[in-house]
Amino acid sequence: MVELRYDAGNIFNKNVHKIGIIALGSHLENHGPALPIDTDAKIAAYISLQASLESGAKFLGIIYPAHEIEEINHGIHYPLRELAENITKTLKSAKKYLNIDKVIIVNAHGGNIPLFQCLDEIESNIPLDILIVNNTIIENEGPHGGSGEISIGKILGILNEDELSNQSNVNIFGEVGLSEFADARKNDPNIEEGAREIEDNGVYLDVSYGKQLLNLAINSVLFDIEKLLDY
Repeated sequence: MVELRYDAGNIFNKNVHKIGIIALGSHLENHGPALPIDTDAKIAAYISLQASLESGAKFLGIIYPAHEIEEINHGIHYPLRELAENITKTLKSAKKYLNIDKVIIVNAHGGNIPLFQCLDEIESNIPLDILIVNNTIIENEGPHGGSGEISIGKILGILNEDELSNQSNVNIFGEVGLSEFADARKNDPNIEEGAREIEDNGVYLDVSYGKQLLNLAINSVLFDIEKLLDY
């Protein structure tokens, strides 16, 4: 059997090859006219790949299905159980073929947050030494389809600037800021705050802001990798 050079290349250290990074977003949901329906998936993939390139950890690709809470209907989503089963199957494959035993899931879609309920089960069914979900980007980017995602979209090259003036028209594009989802706004103060922000102030494009958000998210994943190397 060939002897692999695990310490070759620009990597944190040779043990980083045991760590996998996988992206989780949503491929099929409206984000207003200026952003594509797979915005969250592309943001998650970008952050995951960049953290992989900078650390040497294995980039495992992206999960296809996504979940959403019942009160929000702006796309095509799947039950939490189906998402958990898909993640388990994918990570089992990574463990078998790549010898991965620690995984970071980079999540860029707020509807996936209930996945925390399933982490212990996923971890034990693979099995993995440790499984982390990193939600940094959704904790900081602001309202759905808002200025944070608009600014990130510009950097990623997925923003249609010709539609930017229409992005704040929540009477037509009610998914922006989740403005049209009255029950969700009533049940979650954060959703209500985001909806009001869009309704009162609209959206703006700020490339520096977008870069800050992406750098914060990437650095957060790199920090998670460093923690896992010490585990």
